[in-house]
Amino acid sequence: MADNKELVSYIMEQLSGLENVRNIPMMGGYIFYYKERIFGGIYGDGFMVKITTASKKYMPDSEPEPPYKGAKDMLPVTILDNKELFQKMVCEMYSELPERKVKKK
Repeated sequence: MADNKELVSYIMEQLSGLENVRNIPMMGGYIFYYKERIFGGIYGDGFMVKITTASKKYMPDSEPEPPYKGAKDMLPVTILDNKELFQKMVCEMYSELPERKVKKK
């Protein structure tokens, strides 16, 4: 199993052309945000994104699967090594992603 920190660094490097990308460690993996909307994460030793029209368009070969038991299906990222395509996909996914829920005080 690859070291997640190395995968996080690689993903952040692949997305370096986009502003407002960040990640936070969560439950042994990482959650990735673009402009404060969650678009994907590292689960186990793989990177997956939410299923949207854009993610299906850019990765027609990716088969939906749950990142962990009981979770909604996500798409394993098959274009991680193509920086330009990966960034375009994340940009296009943005408008299809739910807004971040505001925590009530």
